[in-house]
Amino acid sequence: MQFASIRIVTDDVDRLADFYERVTGTPAVRPAPVFAEFRTDAGSLAIGSTATVAMLGAQAPKPASNDSIIIEFLVDDVDAEFARLCSTLDDIVLEPTTMPWGNRSTLFRDPDGNLVNLFSRPAG
Repeated sequence: MQFASIRIVTDDVDRLADFYERVTGTPAVRPAPVFAEFRTDAGSLAIGSTATVAMLGAQAPKPASNDSIIIEFLVDDVDAEFARLCSTLDDIVLEPTTMPWGNRSTLFRDPDGNLVNLFSRPAG
């Protein structure tokens, strides 16, 4: 088995795709208006409209209701990434901080309220 992706279900694919394009510095792959994807060697971050899960009826994921997942990106320099993005972020949860286990992290919320962590590991 190979990990493939995490999908965020949203009411506004364009808004979230634009946000993650700014965060990652990578254009989204857009095979359809209801879907966007950011592909990496480790897996993908997918963004899908509620239309992509409509067949699940009452069991479908509800947009902007996540409170248990953190979307994490490994970066070379947390402080530089934070400086690049901070003026475009509406909800900064944690400015760049060295965590007790040595990682340096900054956390903020995307436009749907999902928590995003940019982090770097300690050298060595």
